[in-house]
Amino acid sequence: MVVEDEPAIYELCRRVLTIEGFEIDIAVDGKLAQDMLEEKDYELCLIDIRTPVMNGKQLYQVIVEKHKKLVGGVIFTTADTMDEDIKHFLELAGRPFLPKPFTPDELKVMVRETLRQIVS
Repeated sequence: MVVEDEPAIYELCRRVLTIEGFEIDIAVDGKLAQDMLEEKDYELCLIDIRTPVMNGKQLYQVIVEKHKKLVGGVIFTTADTMDEDIKHFLELAGRPFLPKPFTPDELKVMVRETLRQIVS
């Protein structure tokens, strides 16, 4: 699942990851993603930290509480890598993140590495 409200970014993710053989669902905000998590199991969740309705930090808390097996498959994205609150959150979460803008190759490498760690 890709949780992203910027069409250019979620379309890039959809295109790149579909070519890599992944089935991709898009949620434009954290609340929609939360609802989708109730309906379907996901191996990986690429989450923008700043989304409307429910942000990525709030969605991650839901995942930690209700979808524990997905925690290892969370990757965050953010354009605010200098924001102290976000830096602190990323340190506490201990999950990988992709700073925006990212390249298709950076996306593919991060997804492959995260999936490899889940399987190990």
